[in-house]
Amino acid sequence: MRVRGRARPVTVATAAALLLTTALAGCDGGSAHPQSSKGSSARASQEPQESPDAPTGTSRPLEWKRCAAPEGGTEPGPAWRCATLDVPLDHAEPDGRTIGVALIRKAATRKSERLGSMLFNFGGPGGSGVGILPGAAGAYRQLNTRYDLIGFDPRGVAASAGVHCRSDEEQETAYREVDMTPDTPAEEAAFLADGAAFGAGCARLSGTVLPHVGTANAARDMEAIRVALGDEKLSYFGVSYGTELGGTYAHLFPDKVGRVVLDAVVDPTADSAGHARNQATGFQRALENYLRDRGQVPAAGTRRIARLLERIDANPLPTASGRELNESLAVLGIVKPLYSRSGWPTLTAALDEAEETGRGDRLLALADAYNGRDGEGHYDDQSHSQRAISCADAKARPTAADARALLTEFRKLSPVFGPFLAWDTAGWCAGWPVDGERDTPEASAPGAAPILVIGTTGDPATPYEGARRMADELGEGVGVMVTNKGEGHGSYGESSCVTALVDSYFLDGRVPADGRTCS
Repeated sequence: MRVRGRARPVTVATAAALLLTTALAGCDGGSAHPQSSKGSSARASQEPQESPDAPTGTSRPLEWKRCAAPEGGTEPGPAWRCATLDVPLDHAEPDGRTIGVALIRKAATRKSERLGSMLFNFGGPGGSGVGILPGAAGAYRQLNTRYDLIGFDPRGVAASAGVHCRSDEEQETAYREVDMTPDTPAEEAAFLADGAAFGAGCARLSGTVLPHVGTANAARDMEAIRVALGDEKLSYFGVSYGTELGGTYAHLFPDKVGRVVLDAVVDPTADSAGHARNQATGFQRALENYLRDRGQVPAAGTRRIARLLERIDANPLPTASGRELNESLAVLGIVKPLYSRSGWPTLTAALDEAEETGRGDRLLALADAYNGRDGEGHYDDQSHSQRAISCADAKARPTAADARALLTEFRKLSPVFGPFLAWDTAGWCAGWPVDGERDTPEASAPGAAPILVIGTTGDPATPYEGARRMADELGEGVGVMVTNKGEGHGSYGESSCVTALVDSYFLDGRVPADGRTCS
């Protein structure tokens, strides 16, 4: 049930994906995440192809065409053009099978002053840049004057050989029946069995691409995109998981780093348990800030919400739809509005309804939005891609015993979110059919150009401390730390100070002093 990052394209901050790396990570759930069967025909067309005689990747010029509507979305309009770039399925075999990476572009509006292309990743992992960027582009209007805005679906996502693991029905059953904080041996067995079944479904339906969807391979695809676009250096804006991807690119290709901004930063020093610990801290911090704003004592408010969750665990709440709100869905309903201060009134209304009327309609609607469930019961596939990418990256495969060992500490960190995040460490990659690549991502980039690293003090999903660690990992003279004193996940478009610094950096090359603070 990770809170790791569903991108929500309304404002720039909401276009940043949720990024809980453990139970809450990913804008979707974690170990109980079944997902939709929508779009299978489109995915089938993205199966790896045998390589032609010509070299793969950047050998053919991109053919930009009018964009069709993405799966479940609307056509972006005449200003947008789409293309597909062939890249090796396995970068260790550049002349082998290929997959197509989907791209979308909006040309710079001042062509005589054009600086090049700017590539975006809004988080997840699993967020579709092709689907998100058109809805978020208004916030980047100033940058679009001199840059072509470029979105892409990373490998394993949406139109780029998107991973698919479960049907809508299987997803619905898991959300309804699997307890994400098991209290009995039977619940624990069902929780772990569901995680293994999810992985088996991924292997059955997307087994060809599953070993190749890790972040390092996506970074290599970004280099192929840079070459295909004809840019000497990569200009890049990464949010949430997009910061991990950006740090990985900088490590692999430091001499190709141009102007790069990382906003809402993933801690590159944290392993699976470390990310869970960070997020328990970050979401509890955001919850306490919300409670203070509501005029409540944080400790008392936290206890009240924890007791509400205990009651829901014992007796799920009814809703008008006939579906019940269980504890797992209730936690996700609380998580979603904490991503932005603008969501706090919605959280108040949902909690008041649950506590005062004993109904779960509002919290269930929030959980459904978080999980990518539409009104007809269809789920999107972001949680499939998110999980596949996360488990392809991380070597760690924590056991149930490991999760139980974390419970006491995590409950102290957050009585509301701690148990979910502790258990998710075991459920997320349980029985995963592909080995992970590394313990933690490598972000050192000696010799790279300065990279802006922006941390928000009240960020729930990627806590502020991770930004400082990313700046340190990038290296002296490379990581330039900017602190945003505020709330929410992502700061560009939310803080006028941060927005001005980023625009000046991208448009005029002005690098702020390391340690700059916006308040």
